[in-house]
Amino acid sequence: MCLAVPGKVIRKAGEMAEVDLQGNRLEISTVLVPEAQEGSWVLVHAGFAIQALSEEEARETFELLRQVEAG
Repeated sequence: MCLAVPGKVIRKAGEMAEVDLQGNRLEISTVLVPEAQEGSWVLVHAGFAIQALSEEEARETFELLRQVEAG
């Protein structure tokens, strides 16, 4: 099973960005989502931003992941 998680773009330099994944920082490529900017939310999978998200969509996704984890 593959899983993509929301991340908030903290810093962007060219096609690379640092994202915050609920307290964990990760360097990712934004080549697939060039509109990503500092402060925006993206869906992250395998080191790539694969989709832009609203903050509300990110929060809903975090809640769904919490529910799955809780069983």
